[in-house]
Amino acid sequence: MNKLLAVGAVALSLSSVWAQGTHIAYDEYDLPNGLHVILHQDKSTPIVAVSVLYHVGSKNESVGRTGFAHFFEHLLFEGSENIGRGEYMKLVQSNGGTLNANTSQDRTFYYEILPSNQLELGLWMESERMLHPKIDINGVETQRQVVKEEKRLRVDNQPYATFIPEMFKRAYTTHPYNWVPIGSMEDLNAAQLSEFMDFFQKFYVPNNATLSIAGDFDPTQTKEWIAKYFSDVPRGPAIVQPTVVEPPLSKEIEDTVYDNIQIPAVFAGYRMPGQTSADAYALSMLTSALSDGPSSRLYKRMVDVDRSALQVAAFPFALEQSGVFITLALANGEKTTGMLLQTIEEEIALLQSELLTEKEFTKLVNKVEADFISQNGSVSGIAESLANYHVYYGDANLINTEIERYRKVTREDIRRVAQTYLQPTNRVVLHYLPKSAANSIVE
Repeated sequence: MNKLLAVGAVALSLSSVWAQGTHIAYDEYDLPNGLHVILHQDKSTPIVAVSVLYHVGSKNESVGRTGFAHFFEHLLFEGSENIGRGEYMKLVQSNGGTLNANTSQDRTFYYEILPSNQLELGLWMESERMLHPKIDINGVETQRQVVKEEKRLRVDNQPYATFIPEMFKRAYTTHPYNWVPIGSMEDLNAAQLSEFMDFFQKFYVPNNATLSIAGDFDPTQTKEWIAKYFSDVPRGPAIVQPTVVEPPLSKEIEDTVYDNIQIPAVFAGYRMPGQTSADAYALSMLTSALSDGPSSRLYKRMVDVDRSALQVAAFPFALEQSGVFITLALANGEKTTGMLLQTIEEEIALLQSELLTEKEFTKLVNKVEADFISQNGSVSGIAESLANYHVYYGDANLINTEIERYRKVTREDIRRVAQTYLQPTNRVVLHYLPKSAANSIVE
């Protein structure tokens, strides 16, 4: 599908959602082997999204064997007993589709977007990934090199790109959120083929997976194909997600990272509750007040008025069991990271002491509603949202009702979460400085 057709498909899908009054109808059920299935029919465009969410991410790994979930994101494209090595992507692309995958601390997500007449192909390929993956020493060695190169390109050689692993390894010392999905290259190098096999057999099983399909399809035929391709996949062991409780941060953690950068920057990460918490919704709205657009508080103060920062941002890195609320700023001119941090603290203090204005609050609510519609404006977005809501919240219907959770947030809630979580004793501060400044002192 070329870019113009793809844009048109997204626009038509978005119009379809608006026409339905943002209500998204779906059907869901379980196969006997535990595979959860969610189906959303949308006949507005002749495309279909096939996705599988495995409830396994880096938090399901062990100390000394990190990076497995992300490694399998790559490895499961190697092929299967019935798909030759290197043929997985070619099959999808030669039939007019696109595909990709991603891994987080909490999940691994695979998807294909196909012409609707190729739905059976997508289902067969995902069942092959689950039932007959090619996990051998050749694939393992190939993907070890791929992951190493990805780490070099996306983390090691990108300015500031290490701030997430640097932040999380200080914010968490007990919980497996201590490391990030890319994991340790030393761990991957040390792992044996048998360990990869064990990891697959434990987590990549139907009772730990959600098959979510959205787009133009016949429900009866689709259910027959799902039964045909997935019913024979054996149920795996019951999965218990980590139950580790990270103790509160008792004091501020402050450190300096000397990076391959030219412009100093400061990153402050505050521990926050998991994404299903009511407070996570208030923190999300607080984010928009701080840094979303030229009229937001940090941008207006630091970029427009003080001109102390070239760039500012704030965002909640909300995960299933916990998270980190991150603020950051890149210095302008001779401004130090200490000065930037002080200004951020001043703006947070205002949020802690005063309510947002009615005008600001109305703008936040309007933005949340617009983002909610946009997020579910394509069949691929709908398929992913349905899977996420089922896995993390236990309620796929939040695709229709989650907006009400945001609407329940008050100005008082936003002030309260700022007071509760955005405290110096609950944060990690990282001063990023050029390597040439390794012998200087952070002001």
